[in-house]
Amino acid sequence: MAETLSPMMQQYQGIRRTLPPDTLLLFRLGDFYEMFFEDAKEAAGILDVALTKRNGVPMCGVPFHAAEGYLAKLIKAGRRAAICDQVGEVVPGRIVQREVTQIITPGTISDVNLLEARRNNYLAAIFEREERYGFAYVDLSTGEFRLTEVESMAQLEDELARVCPSEVLVSEEQAEQLCALAAALSTRCDGYAFLADQAGFALRSHFQVQSLDGFGCTDMPAAVGAAGAILHYLKTGLRRQISHITRLTCYRNSQFMIVDAATQANLELVASRGGARDTSLLAALDRTVTPMGARRLRDWILHPLCKLEPLRERQDFIAELLAESFLLSQARDSLKGVRDIERTVARLNQAGGNARDLLVLQNSLKRLPDLKTHLRSLAERVSFGANGCGTGLRARTEQDLHEFPDLVSLLETALVDDPPIAVKEGGMFRDGYSEPLDELRAAGTEGKKWIAELQQREIERTGIKSLKVRYTSVFGYFIEITKANLGSVPADYHRKQTTVNGERFITPELKEMENKILGADERAQALEYDLFHQVRQQALRWLAELQATASAIATLDVIAAFAETARLFGYCRPELTEAGRLEIRDGRHPVLDQSLVEEKFVPNDVELDGGPNRLLIITGPNMAGKSTFIRQVALLTLMAQIGSYLPASRAEVGLADRIFTRVGASDDLSRGQSTFMVEMNETANILNNATERSLIILDEIGRGTSTFDGLSIAWSIAEFLHDRTKARTLFATHYHELTELEMTRSGVKNYNVAVREWNEQIIFLRKIIRGGADKSYGIQVARLAGLPPEVIGRAKEVLSNLELAELNADGKPKIAEKPPLYPARKRKKTPGLPITDERPQMSLF
Repeated sequence: MAETLSPMMQQYQGIRRTLPPDTLLLFRLGDFYEMFFEDAKEAAGILDVALTKRNGVPMCGVPFHAAEGYLAKLIKAGRRAAICDQVGEVVPGRIVQREVTQIITPGTISDVNLLEARRNNYLAAIFEREERYGFAYVDLSTGEFRLTEVESMAQLEDELARVCPSEVLVSEEQAEQLCALAAALSTRCDGYAFLADQAGFALRSHFQVQSLDGFGCTDMPAAVGAAGAILHYLKTGLRRQISHITRLTCYRNSQFMIVDAATQANLELVASRGGARDTSLLAALDRTVTPMGARRLRDWILHPLCKLEPLRERQDFIAELLAESFLLSQARDSLKGVRDIERTVARLNQAGGNARDLLVLQNSLKRLPDLKTHLRSLAERVSFGANGCGTGLRARTEQDLHEFPDLVSLLETALVDDPPIAVKEGGMFRDGYSEPLDELRAAGTEGKKWIAELQQREIERTGIKSLKVRYTSVFGYFIEITKANLGSVPADYHRKQTTVNGERFITPELKEMENKILGADERAQALEYDLFHQVRQQALRWLAELQATASAIATLDVIAAFAETARLFGYCRPELTEAGRLEIRDGRHPVLDQSLVEEKFVPNDVELDGGPNRLLIITGPNMAGKSTFIRQVALLTLMAQIGSYLPASRAEVGLADRIFTRVGASDDLSRGQSTFMVEMNETANILNNATERSLIILDEIGRGTSTFDGLSIAWSIAEFLHDRTKARTLFATHYHELTELEMTRSGVKNYNVAVREWNEQIIFLRKIIRGGADKSYGIQVARLAGLPPEVIGRAKEVLSNLELAELNADGKPKIAEKPPLYPARKRKKTPGLPITDERPQMSLF
């Protein structure tokens, strides 16, 4: 087969054999990226392009200038794409040299047009060693690189849920064990890359250190294995330039509040569950004005802190900005002019940047002196913090905001105001920046002027008014004569090509000038390409300082966004403690408080501690606001632990090590689990892992099964949480029987959502008050939902029977003693199901 292929196709086959079989090869041919054989068949369906054949070989292609959009489709489909570009000069009669310049996978996208600006794109790796699980992840588009180690599969699942990587590396040997955690995202890699010696060597070699002691991960061999495998995969497997990965951050779970997948979903931390409007906490707090700040805010929300000092530093910084609202406004205005320095620098370092990236860098860096001035003014005008001399975070942020006058001057001098995207076609540099470049441009300009003068002279000499001197990349310069004027062609014209409408000619004089013009243009373009690389390398000399500056800007942007939110909505500074007390006065739901239009949000108080207010039973009707209230308390606790101010008049927050949530009904059909089984699994996780420092919110425990079973389970769970776990707990329920717990447990308090009845209607007051609810108002809520009046009437009768006495003397349900008010449908009679939902006697407990 190879003998019958053309030299170009043999080159293609040779390159294709070096790639993994699941990678699609995009082969540059002129203005297209072409795919052949099986790659073409698969890509044509994904990209919705025509599948054709040439010499019996299936092929399809996409335009080079529009490749980004097609690449996005391939990545979204979960495929890997190898980009094969022309790296050699085009020489007539010889095959141009081509090489795979990069391999793109879902976790290694660096092109800004394929990335979501306001969130990270992580490549992760997981590795099990000695019953511990290593977890590492990197964002190739920014250079962020972290690792940790956890003790159980459940903790590893929590980390995966928080980081939400686009691709997960696992070793071939552990694939069966670990792929289930991220089956759709997993990529199998050579197992030796995860081994201690190989992984340690990869990390030491990359960071140019003799030991990993300085990173604090020497006691994390599984995590080191995962991190080393990432570097091996990027360098060897994908052939990527990763020198912009300059730091490795080791963290431990004890540093952060644990936020598992259920809590993320139940509290809608970074994504809402549906609907046209984003109702997440992230959406409510995100007033950042830079992509770097938006990514940092998301990271903070998913990694709340468990240490007082850094949280108080964030609070102090917010307090300073609120005290100087004019400086806050000025700082935010300056930040709006800063583009994504973090990703721009990474792209330039990976040889994927262009002159427009340098221009973005230039315009962003010009804003830094103003930002430094604002922070210095802030330091001079206010004095907050425990040490009485301002916040450490503000001082560090100011220190890390480097100014780059030399780099800005270089870029301003070198680059035109609107450089082209392509870096090999010239037009990037200003006149006067390079004397050799100016000379080549002048030669080209003078030559083109001569061409225009030649055209006018030839028109006058031949009398052919339609005569044109034209240029194409294939044929160069030529004189074009229409068929009607061929009789007037001078004898010194030499025919070059015949076209449909006429003939193309060349003269010795034109040929000589063509060599001068084209030679000057080509040399000018080559020189500009060399100059671009020189300027890019000059910029990357400040790589570490640029990355530190980007990080400082992200922190400043988030803190300023917190301050702006607090200013707009009247937030208070919570008092943070290590104690177990949680007291909030006039607390408001951070999302609903901003979004309610038809009614004003009603504030509520809460008091939780490890003593007499350990477990609060919240009763009340559906739609009254029980779920909103308990979610509100959880969200305010989490907001306090990311350093934010709170929508309340006063707050004291004892730091929680974890927020547990059991909210709503859902099933997991993929694992064959019913709604009730999912509920019990999540509840078991809470009971087995909660500590006295945890905050637990439970909504309608036991509703997925029969009343007797559900109430029994709910009662037992409440007792266990009070007696054994002793965690701060909010327990919202329809089981009014649970209010009896207050009489038997000293740490239980009953609260209910106040409602008022008027003309058989209910009015939701949205206020949490002391005491238990006396009924659930379910029938009134059903009426509001639009159930037919006869259904509502019958329901009232059934309720009356149940409340008087559930069973008659014969032990049969009294529900069946009176026929329904609405007529039965005319259909074949079938036996009814027995009604066994009895109201339990409290003596059972």
